[in-house]
Amino acid sequence: MHTQADTAVILVNLGTPEAPTAPAVRRYLAQFLSDQRVVSIPPLLWQPLLRGIILPLRSRKSAEKYAQVWLPEGSPLAVYTAGLARALATQLPQMRVLHAMRYGQPALATVMDQAVADGARRLIVLPLYPQYSTTTTASVIDVVQQWRLRHQATEVVTVNDYPVQREWVEAVADSIRSYWQAHGQPEKLVFSFHGIPQRVANNGDPYPQQCQASAQAIADALGLAPEQWAMGFQSRFGKEKWLQPYAEPMLWEMAEAGVKRIDVACPGFATDCLETLEEVAMGFTETLAERGASMRYIPCLNDSPAHARALAAVVNAHAG
Repeated sequence: MHTQADTAVILVNLGTPEAPTAPAVRRYLAQFLSDQRVVSIPPLLWQPLLRGIILPLRSRKSAEKYAQVWLPEGSPLAVYTAGLARALATQLPQMRVLHAMRYGQPALATVMDQAVADGARRLIVLPLYPQYSTTTTASVIDVVQQWRLRHQATEVVTVNDYPVQREWVEAVADSIRSYWQAHGQPEKLVFSFHGIPQRVANNGDPYPQQCQASAQAIADALGLAPEQWAMGFQSRFGKEKWLQPYAEPMLWEMAEAGVKRIDVACPGFATDCLETLEEVAMGFTETLAERGASMRYIPCLNDSPAHARALAAVVNAHAG
């Protein structure tokens, strides 16, 4: 029977380049886009395309975007993930709390090795994806399963998802409520989740249903009527059909229908990152202003005490 003292909790986020430069972005994207969970095209066909065309084109453009959101201490995703691990450690004083990335540094397998070297006999791996998807959570589980082949004596518990976990829903709802108390309420609240290809959902990925469940739970906690909120999907990549409605065109339609004040929140993201800060807070705001509407972005939970308390409840539910 394991005690809290020999348990380590590892928060796992997606990852980030180490600098807002084309070479660093290229290294990061090469690893990310080579994961078959992310791009399922056979490697023999995909790798020449990735290395010959996509990486040379995207690395410089993405680096310019990263430079727009980079913090003095580093990448927002890295800064907030590390901060969240420190905040969670104060909520779980008996356990060791670490953080890792699926792509880039600190690498998940290395962090798991370090936890065991430091005396952990049980690891609780918590991917920072509230909603499960084969494109994200399952990729973390792949790494965990590979690692376990070498460390069969260590017990590993993986948290699959927490889309309607009470403390998490309340934390998101409270953050939106606090924002409205400070800045006033909009005509419409839109939840924007990261998209996945429709093909992946058709193959049984539970992600769209879990996003819907999260959005509904948060809207209910805020006491919103159905006409006061909506949800959509962002960050499309490539030519195929992705989950709909697409968030940005949906916002344009609202603006064109006369909705002047819209707030956007991104409850599928644990921490702010390129997709929330550059794509949504900057990009969506700008294109909506062109259509005569004002949009405000409500930040992610990031490393807030409320987020740490919510994740402590998730960990305790799995700690047994």
